[in-house]
Formats: sequence, C-alpha cells, structure tokens
Amino acid sequence: MTRSRGPALPLDLAERLSQRDLAARLGLALPFITVDGEGRPHPMLLSYLELRAYDPGTLGLVILKSSRSARNLRERHVGTLLVVEAATVSYVKTRALDGPLAVPGGEALGLGYFLLAVEDVLEDAAAEWEGGLTITGGIQYRPVPSLDEPWARATLAALAAPRARA
Repeated sequence: MTRSRGPALPLDLAERLSQRDLAARLGLALPFITVDGEGRPHPMLLSYLELRAYDPGTLGLVILKSSRSARNLRERHVGTLLVVEAATVSYVKTRALDGPLAVPGGEALGLGYFLLAVEDVLEDAAAEWEGGLTITGGIQYRPVPSLDEPWARATLAALAAPRARA
C-alpha cells in the first residue's frame, strides 16, 4: 500500500541519501526513472555516490551528460528515484531545476550535474492482507568503487553543495 509523505524527504530518507554514511552504502544501486520523448519510462541505475540529498527538498545528481536519462531530464524535467531496500521502499518524484552543469575534473568523462527538487515522496508498505511481506535486500553491484578514483572524486566534489546557474 502506497501513501504520500508529501513534498519533502522524511528525515530518515534524507539522512540515507545525504552521503554522510557513503562507505556503508557503496555497492547498493538505486533505480532512477525518467520519461522519454514518447512518454515511456526510461530506467537507469545510480549508486549512492552519484546522488546526494542536501536537505529534505533538494537533491544533487551527477550522471553522464550525454546519456538518454540526462536528455530526458533536460527536455521533460522529471524523474522518479526508487529506494527499495530492506529498511525502506520509497518513490521520490523529482523535478530538474537546472542541469546539466559542468563537473570540474569530470569534463573528460562527460559528467553533468543536475539540481533536483523533491515534489512528492511515496512510501510503500505491505497491505494487511499481504501478511507482513517485506523486502529483504536492495539491488547490489560489485566491485564497490574506490572513492580515490578520478570520476568518484569529481562526482563527490560536484555534489559537495547545491548549485544552479545564476
């Protein structure tokens, strides 16, 4: 059963996405869905390294600026983040406020930064008739990236503070 939590991340979800415990979350993937030119969902997978909550209403995102997801964000400005893990199932509906902006140190890699506003957060929980069914784990990937890699350093630096064009 899904219920809206409103236009801001609940504090526990904001903390989960804040990168304050990034090392513990490396290796977990987060689906992010944009809308393509034909109105169809377009999925991609993010890591906790590529996304950061600055506060309950604002997220930063670093992805390839030439990707279809980046094009969809530029053209239609909407995306939905799925956080599906043992402790939470949430769908975060976002609107791109700006991007892609340059990522210093990530130019050669083609990275772009987007500033996203949280528009609605849906929380999903098992209905009573589902007998307490629960998600036991999230999507995982290996190997876990080193935070010393150039792309990781550039991504973290780009996400250090929210930014938009003046």
